[in-house]
Amino acid sequence: MPELTRDGDVFVLRLDADSENLFHPGWLGAVERALDEVEAAEGPCALVTAGEGKYWSNGLDLAWLMAHGDQYAAYLDRVHALLARTLASRVVTVAALTGHTFAAGAMWALAHDVRVMRADRGWFCLPEVDLGLPFQPGMTALIRSRLTPATAHEAMTTGRRYPAPEAMASGLVDAVAAADEVVTEAVTRARTLAPKAVPVRAEIKEGLYAEALAALRTATKA
Repeated sequence: MPELTRDGDVFVLRLDADSENLFHPGWLGAVERALDEVEAAEGPCALVTAGEGKYWSNGLDLAWLMAHGDQYAAYLDRVHALLARTLASRVVTVAALTGHTFAAGAMWALAHDVRVMRADRGWFCLPEVDLGLPFQPGMTALIRSRLTPATAHEAMTTGRRYPAPEAMASGLVDAVAAADEVVTEAVTRARTLAPKAVPVRAEIKEGLYAEALAALRTATKA
């Protein structure tokens, strides 16, 4: 399960090294509890969500969802809540993308303030078109709010797999770093921005992302 540590103003949420970090209910619970702790901190505060292995996150746990179809709406609402919570947080959030970042995992990365991606390995991808899955309205609104129209169109309608240099050129990520420097670079950026984690920052983000947040907070229909 993801584990949270703290170094001064910067919390580091380390994702599983030996899994795809799918949004299983138990995994979501661990992340939600970590966010509770981070958001309760006073003063300057930042969060680095750091990958450990081959995958940063592959998003929805489709196998679990297929086996628990009666919980479809509640499950998606929980995922939407995580995306909205990250997007609107006063806490400065930096995603250290050390591995593949796909589907709802990529959307969660986009909900972070800053993304740092490993230079030599891993893809950033929204593969829903190839999976035959539609984007939920809230997810579409999130993606549109964080990307240029051209990049959103290409990423969503082609399922293109972006390696780090192309992801940065397209605005999907903000920085690229060597494998052993991704987390360090993310922590450095987080520490610099931590003083910005003031209450008014959440109000600013609520206005800046009003459309996306409203869509994410609308209950899913089963």
